[in-house]
Amino acid sequence: MSKADNSVGFDCRQAFADELTALAAADPRIVAVCNDSVGSSNLGGFRKAYPDRVINVGIAEQNMVGVAAGLANGGYKPFVCAASPFLTGRALEQIKADIVYAGFPVVLCGMSPGMAYGELGPTHHSIEDLAWMRATGDLTIAVPADPAQTRAVLRFAAASEKPIFLRVGRHKVPAVMPDDTAFTPGHAHVLREGSDVTLLAIGTMVSRALAAADHLAAEGVQARVINACSVKPLDEALVLTAARQTRGLVTVEEGVLHGGLGSAVAELLAQQHPTPMRMLGVDRLAPTGSTNFLLAHFGLTDDGIARAARELLAGTAR
Repeated sequence: MSKADNSVGFDCRQAFADELTALAAADPRIVAVCNDSVGSSNLGGFRKAYPDRVINVGIAEQNMVGVAAGLANGGYKPFVCAASPFLTGRALEQIKADIVYAGFPVVLCGMSPGMAYGELGPTHHSIEDLAWMRATGDLTIAVPADPAQTRAVLRFAAASEKPIFLRVGRHKVPAVMPDDTAFTPGHAHVLREGSDVTLLAIGTMVSRALAAADHLAAEGVQARVINACSVKPLDEALVLTAARQTRGLVTVEEGVLHGGLGSAVAELLAQQHPTPMRMLGVDRLAPTGSTNFLLAHFGLTDDGIARAARELLAGTAR
């Protein structure tokens, strides 16, 4: 697939809710644990279908993760659902000690990540979550790009015996992955081939990277676009191949630059194949404003991504 369909938007939270409900029908171990967020986590349908399998602990995120650990220890498969800034920020110690250190197969579902809450400001922006989670032991990290990939990650997580953190986007995004897509940790997807520059994106930024590639193609620049849904483990082989076959990489993420996708790619390349890079993301606490305003403010638009690619290529002119 080479191009995002920007005329249609789809809700990853709805795909998440539908898939979780379907998985629960086949697996009685699946329970949802939340922090008074049945509505914002889109668990209404799940609660209607399985009222006894929703554990709402109230606004007590540390307790929420501890309860999930206890349920996992008792043989259940907990899906912990909460706004990502509160799940990862308030309960980081419990995620580290109770889930990751213990190795419990808990699915940590960071809802409405990045700057999706917009006008609610820095307290609700979840831009540090990837950096925090990357630093936390043996924890798989997935950032789906669209509803099909969201469903695929959920199917993988339901069958996994290891902990996983996934981001579930709040705003509608174009479909960029086939309906039968699968998720495998450490595996990325090339959505568009190109030999000049590589655009490596995750989540809400994947469709924007595809649009940026269209802009660049009109100028004679061939951009390779990679959907790097698996942030940890990273698809090192595919990243190194892109570094060898193109003149540089642009990483794009709705999160802080220090510790996220760009850092993971830079760490790999610095050690194995030094390559020109541009890292697009958030470099400070984001201000208050609409999500679209904030994304434009940090250059996280198709024009911003294309501009970064042009700057990289200008600096590597042969």
